[in-house]
Amino acid sequence: MPEFPEMENYRRLLSKHIVNLPITGVTVNRDKSINVEQDIFIKSLIGARVVFVERRGKHLVFHLHDGRRLLLHLMLGGLLFFGTEEERPDRSTQVELAFGDRILYFMGLRLGYLHLLSVKETQAALAKLGPELLDKRMNDKRFAELLKGRRGALKSLLVNQQVFAGIGNCYADEIAYEAALLPSTLVQELTPESIARLYRAVCKVLSEAADIGGYMEMPFMTGDTVTGSYNDRCKVYDRGGETCERCGGTIVKAELSGRKVFYCPECQHDR
Repeated sequence: MPEFPEMENYRRLLSKHIVNLPITGVTVNRDKSINVEQDIFIKSLIGARVVFVERRGKHLVFHLHDGRRLLLHLMLGGLLFFGTEEERPDRSTQVELAFGDRILYFMGLRLGYLHLLSVKETQAALAKLGPELLDKRMNDKRFAELLKGRRGALKSLLVNQQVFAGIGNCYADEIAYEAALLPSTLVQELTPESIARLYRAVCKVLSEAADIGGYMEMPFMTGDTVTGSYNDRCKVYDRGGETCERCGGTIVKAELSGRKVFYCPECQHDR
């Protein structure tokens, strides 16, 4: 599932390529991907302009010129591609937004969605999300405060969207590795030094992953050499049985609270 870095990469690219361009065509191939009648959805978007693209956690919010919003959640397997009909990948699309001869293709929205909402509806939909960890208002002290009173495994905390917005399975494991902490580490037993190390790991992993395009399997557009570059940078995620580049140990794949988890038992510890 796309996480903070993937959606932030998409936000940056979309901001460069579609802002203030009129939507000239709308195609809906799967009614369940939208939240209103198809004819209403299409009529509402034809001629509309996206004036700003915002990311909130794993969501993208397209701010339309008339004040309404398009709320996107790609969920598991969702992808975006921007290009001409000739450049379009050989994949099924659920929604397509045309900007002249270039089209924004929404693919893999089997569980994901693109909803047309008012400002209040958008706020309500995102109201339960926790804070953004790379927000300018976030710092090590506020991060430590957010951990106070929390209990349970570190990975379970990191992927809880009501605590922190935007982290999923991949980056929870990568952050734990960077902080040299086991994903099973009990949050209530973290020392102040461990919490400080964890915060530094969060900032480093998320910012670096966003800057090199996350781990998406497909480029955003023809000529895009950034999107997906983090695929080869993961230290532990999806690398079970491989050698740890930090200590030479063997990376383990296990299960924690119903989620797959990857870690190095040699150089990751519980403090």
